[in-house]
Amino acid sequence: MRVIHFAASLILALWANASAALEVEEQRTYPGTGPTTLRILSTADLDVFEPFLLSFQASVPEIGIDYTVSSSAEVFRAVAAGEAFDVVISSAMDLQFRLANDGFAQSFVSDATEALPDWAKWRNLIFAFTSEPAVAVISTRAFAGLPVPRTRQDLISILRENPERFAGTIGTYDVRSSGLGYLFATQEARISDAYWRLSEVMGRLDPQLYCCSAQMIDDVSSGQLALAYNVLGSYAGQRLAGPEGEGLQIILFEDFDNVMLRTALIPNTATAVTEAGAFVDALLEVGNRTEKGEWVLPPLAPSSAQELSFGPIRLGPTLLVYLDPLNRRAFLESWQSAIEQTPD
Repeated sequence: MRVIHFAASLILALWANASAALEVEEQRTYPGTGPTTLRILSTADLDVFEPFLLSFQASVPEIGIDYTVSSSAEVFRAVAAGEAFDVVISSAMDLQFRLANDGFAQSFVSDATEALPDWAKWRNLIFAFTSEPAVAVISTRAFAGLPVPRTRQDLISILRENPERFAGTIGTYDVRSSGLGYLFATQEARISDAYWRLSEVMGRLDPQLYCCSAQMIDDVSSGQLALAYNVLGSYAGQRLAGPEGEGLQIILFEDFDNVMLRTALIPNTATAVTEAGAFVDALLEVGNRTEKGEWVLPPLAPSSAQELSFGPIRLGPTLLVYLDPLNRRAFLESWQSAIEQTPD
């Protein structure tokens, strides 16, 4: 039996019938030697995902690839509206699960999918291939002379005690428009009430709101922000590995990890189904690697450093709780009250 509420179904139908064109952030085509082009819709930035695309095409040069990047909300809307793609990749687990749960994904079974642990797949419709924690990125210059926060309570205390230093320099997601930001926020709020205390403290400091991890990290690197909260650890690690990473530090909080599973599915609109299956298998193969290697996206299994606190957000019906329109409205009202406070 499908797990879905009528109200949520109504919202889904409204999204699916939206006539707005897909808002594309990046798009690139990699011609193959054969007639088939694999159409991929993804939330992963091209500079992050291109190494895998090139590796896959080197193994099957006859398959062309058309790779389109969009926001998680746009990805969801496009698939629900029936736009034609062969593989859909997203960091917003809840929206991906909704698509699978509501009949927009087709079943796929292979040796690679069978080898996945139960927590990394659901009904042969949706498959995880990375586990990526939410982290904070700080400017060491902005935090000079202050202790490095190790827990969310540490961060709350530092911000409360230094409002002049951090006013206008805290960045976090605008969860009204960011699917990944909404996922991180709702899951964190379920785990600990520290989320709301921290949101209220940030709200008194005129926080800057963003759609995407990469933009937040850019602004910490440039000095516009002192702190980016809840950005993707994989993107942060890529930035720190380059020359622009000087003066930045990643904080993986010790109180708990908020770990997202990046997932793939084959939508019902897929026409290159065999090629889509081969692509998903390749994703799962690299996701199951035992060492991180050169690709910035981490493997599915946690590293030894994360082992004790590893607890990924689970693929399952609980992901639908905050997608229910009433629950979503209540959460966003509480979030807006906390994060968009009127200065005294």
